[in-house]
Amino acid sequence: MTRYLFTRTLHAIFVLWGAFTLSFILLQLMPGDAVLVKFQDPELGLNPQQIADMRATYGADESAITQYIHVLGRTLHGNLGYSIETGLPVGHMLQAAYPTTLRLAIISFAGAIILSITFCTLALLLSEHVTGRYIAGLISAIPGITSGIPVFWLEIVAIQLISFHWKLIPVVGLSGWSAVFLPGLALAIPISAPLAQVFMTTAKRVQQLPFIDVLRARGLSPFRILCAHIIPNAFPPTLTVSGLVFGEILAGAVVTETVFGLDGLGQLAQQAVASQDVAVLQAIILISVTGFISISLLSEFIQPLLDPRIGRNGQQRKY
Repeated sequence: MTRYLFTRTLHAIFVLWGAFTLSFILLQLMPGDAVLVKFQDPELGLNPQQIADMRATYGADESAITQYIHVLGRTLHGNLGYSIETGLPVGHMLQAAYPTTLRLAIISFAGAIILSITFCTLALLLSEHVTGRYIAGLISAIPGITSGIPVFWLEIVAIQLISFHWKLIPVVGLSGWSAVFLPGLALAIPISAPLAQVFMTTAKRVQQLPFIDVLRARGLSPFRILCAHIIPNAFPPTLTVSGLVFGEILAGAVVTETVFGLDGLGQLAQQAVASQDVAVLQAIILISVTGFISISLLSEFIQPLLDPRIGRNGQQRKY
């Protein structure tokens, strides 16, 4: 187990380093010079020597390799640099923005899991009865439909109906968890689609196994069979997909925070792209990749605890 954990952690470090390097290269290929554009503004009244000094301060006058070594070194020491647009430390800007995105991710992730399990449970229970199979088929088709709905359109509809028309949840004047409740639920609907599809496919496969027929012959109710045997056996593959879903949450946070006016990492990334704030973009990419890798590793480590058939080295056990 220790060797497996060490190997997976080492792989995660290499993936993180590769993402850092690739993002640095892509950001260096962006057209224009953000430092030059920022400080050549006539309103600032800087002379050429002062502009050259500012470029030296931000390291813009160095070669790409020198900048890479410098940025990598300071990142390893926890220094993410300074924002070109605001002049503030990037770490302080992230510290102020990440709680909103974290709350949004938690609500949307939990909501996606609850929605996927609810839809699949209803579909599987209704499929046990002849009269309910048509309804079960319609419920099974819902995840495929929601996966094709644009996130921004769904969030605008949620604001119009839930907030403006029904007046259930306001979208202004809120803070903390209440401010991200409605955005999290709106983001959870499309995010739940891949979870529900994988869960449904795996549950139907488990439902056809011989031991399920034995449980039916013993007189167990369909609800008990579903909750005690089908769901526990179908959940581990869904947990694996949840790591990929977390990446979709981070991508959807940009749109969600823009639509709802939330001051999170997504809004900060949108502003950094508009101003070509390379240091901020580099830090946001690094945090996003770290979160994605952490969730993927956590799902891999939890799987052996949920499914005894999976060995502690992550491989399927042979009996």
